[in-house]
Amino acid sequence: MKRDGESLDALLAEHADLERELADPAVHADQGRARELGRRYAELDPVVQAARELGGARDDLEAARELGGDDPAFAAEARELAGQIPALEARLTELMLPRDPADAKDVILEIKAGEGGEESALFAGDLLRMYLRYAERQGWKTEVIDSTESDLGGYKDVSVAVKARGVPAPGQGVFARLKYEGGVHRVQRVPVTESQGRIHTSAAGVLVLAEAADVDVTINANDLRIDVYRSSGPGGQSVNTTDSAVRITHVPTGIVASCQNEKSQLQNKEQAMRILRARLLAAAQEEADAAASAERRSQIRTVDRSERIRTYNFPENRISDHRVNYKAYNLDQVLEGELDGVVEALVAADTAARLGGG
Repeated sequence: MKRDGESLDALLAEHADLERELADPAVHADQGRARELGRRYAELDPVVQAARELGGARDDLEAARELGGDDPAFAAEARELAGQIPALEARLTELMLPRDPADAKDVILEIKAGEGGEESALFAGDLLRMYLRYAERQGWKTEVIDSTESDLGGYKDVSVAVKARGVPAPGQGVFARLKYEGGVHRVQRVPVTESQGRIHTSAAGVLVLAEAADVDVTINANDLRIDVYRSSGPGGQSVNTTDSAVRITHVPTGIVASCQNEKSQLQNKEQAMRILRARLLAAAQEEADAAASAERRSQIRTVDRSERIRTYNFPENRISDHRVNYKAYNLDQVLEGELDGVVEALVAADTAARLGGG
């Protein structure tokens, strides 16, 4: 049994090596190194536990069969164990599936208003609140890095960093849970600007980027063009009397990141660099491995209602995810951060596709 070219024996040996390293106090002098080892150990631990459980069940089955000829009780136990083993094998096979290497990473989540004017900007604000509530339920930390508000209090665009506390369990990292959110989200409701009570449709786009560490992306300072300008608020009015907003362009790729939320130019530059690193990491991963980046390519960069992944229907209190035919009538709860239902449906569909070789 292998996972991405690795045999189970190799993974068990790696787990044992990690256990020894983590028990060495000297390793913890380098917190970054200790954190990486801890993440890998946490990823492998369920595989090891499942392998041990399966091995124990097989040993018990062999012993029960040997004794079953003389004792009906052991024969019954053998039948019961034989029935349990296929489920244990399936569980281990699932755990042995190759994981997206970005799954354990933190995230920069970008939400952009699209078609629909002020109503779309208000919906972008609703999505932001939903993700902030979901992060709170997961015990994650959030930080709004940059935002441009609309006249009615929504968001034309907003970027928020989402970070795990400690080492997440396998499949429970921020990127692992949020990566399926990338795409176009459509809302159907009566806008606050509608006087006739008619239902309108508008959309907002979500982009999910794994946050890049310095070691993930190498950026040559000579490849950057940095522009400064005055921050602007709703309606375009200046909200700062100094040129503190920063726009950074990575000239070789044309990728741009900007930030205007912080009071100082230096702080805005640091935040813009975080966004730029994440975008460069996503671009590099797509280029390096087209198969692994299929999910990222499917995240719609332009907000087009015809390429939606999900619909939020307020009159029916319905949420529908069109990729997995998921439908539930608890939209009010979802908007309060109860996203686990739709996330689990997407995770299950992805797992089934990978088990089937899709």
